[in-house]
Amino acid sequence: MERELRPMDAEQLREHAHKMVDFIADYYKTIENFPVLSQVEPGYLQKLLPDSAPNQPEGLQNVLDDVKSKILPGVTHWQSPNYFAYYPSNSSIAGFLGEMLSAGINMVGFSWITSPAATELEIIVLDWLGKMLKLPEEFLSSGQGGGVIQGTASEAVLVVLLAARDKVLRRVGKDSLKKLVAYGSDQTHSALQKACQIAGVHPENCRLLKTDSSRSYAISPDLLCEAISHDISVGLIPFFLCATVGTTSSTAVDPLLALGKIAKSNGIWFHVDAAYAGSACICPEYRCYIDGVEEADSFNMNAHKWFLTNFDCSALWVKDRNALIQSLSTNPEFLKNKASQANMVVDYKDWQIPLGRRFRSLKLWMVLRLYGVENLQCYIRNHINLAKYFEGLVAGDTRFEVVASRIFSLVCFRLLPPDNNEDHGNKLNHDLLDAANSTGKIFISHTVLSGKYILRFAVGAPLTEERHVTAAWKVLQDEASALLGSL
Repeated sequence: MERELRPMDAEQLREHAHKMVDFIADYYKTIENFPVLSQVEPGYLQKLLPDSAPNQPEGLQNVLDDVKSKILPGVTHWQSPNYFAYYPSNSSIAGFLGEMLSAGINMVGFSWITSPAATELEIIVLDWLGKMLKLPEEFLSSGQGGGVIQGTASEAVLVVLLAARDKVLRRVGKDSLKKLVAYGSDQTHSALQKACQIAGVHPENCRLLKTDSSRSYAISPDLLCEAISHDISVGLIPFFLCATVGTTSSTAVDPLLALGKIAKSNGIWFHVDAAYAGSACICPEYRCYIDGVEEADSFNMNAHKWFLTNFDCSALWVKDRNALIQSLSTNPEFLKNKASQANMVVDYKDWQIPLGRRFRSLKLWMVLRLYGVENLQCYIRNHINLAKYFEGLVAGDTRFEVVASRIFSLVCFRLLPPDNNEDHGNKLNHDLLDAANSTGKIFISHTVLSGKYILRFAVGAPLTEERHVTAAWKVLQDEASALLGSL
């Protein structure tokens, strides 16, 4: 009979945590045995679990048995070596250990005084990471800017858009909100549109400029200049530009230097979203893709995507921290303290949307220390080489084509329709995606570029090796053969 579990008892924690670590280690040991994409039907879990919580405590083993038999079948296994969808969301031993330690300490670090180490470590590790990326000095804590960990890139774009909004409204008056215009491309993450919705920017004033294959789906500076000139001429106020390094659809890279100069000359806040591809820029040979970042007001990358740091950990740097603080700070009586009142410390509650925040810098610190810069660079390069390998496999099969230029570790490709009918081609590739994912052997995702339904193969899971890429290609070839044979 298990002893009743107390809320926090050191010896019970030791005993149960050992069992949990064993369970997680066994999960990773056998992760290739699971269908990558969950094969359950909607509502499956409701049929398997009781309709109310138990009155009496149950044992951990019973719960773990249910996880194995009822929960894991409904999990899509993002850490599987056969996961090639969307973009990666990396786990690692270092990231997991940092997450475990953060959960163990379990503090709520909204201001410096609530846990000085949490605030100060975050400042330090984001300076470390900023230096690895060779960000301009203005983004580091030694100047007027600095870094902060947000939950996601969506939160990052929201907080800087709010700062940009309030900065311009202080100048032109708060009644001018309806005149504010934000710019991105039709490849910019939908987080920009959501940020505009939350910030009160009129939906029709969120300009998504058209891109095409002639510029590899990057924003055209000329098109941006035209849009800004037109908006100014009709009395609108351009205030925010979001450029992307590594778009979601195809890893397009916007021309930062040219865009930054346009933004600066028009008094527009310039944000660079490098959520996925920013990780690659710690490698000297890929740093060129953020050339021009010196023109930006803010820069963001997700350490939880491709940087071995468990979700969530989105690094945001700003050149002017006061712009964030002026927009997002509150100072109720119950939060006042000597250090904050004397402006001696950073209070990260004023750099984000919520008040509460976890000790996320611990896991990033442990990743940087336990792997080191050189190993992290090798990790990124290995995935890029695996993507090059997959790209070569696609190019070697005349039934397929590579659709967009591969820069990092995403390959965009499609199965060519035998009759050159594009409508048929879209259905053919949709069917290929469904067929491949339904095998449970791999998971890939799709996009649409220039009206064409495109398959995306993103390499980046921590356990992926060349053999997994080879096996994935065989699944795609076999399913393509079956589809073409049925025509």
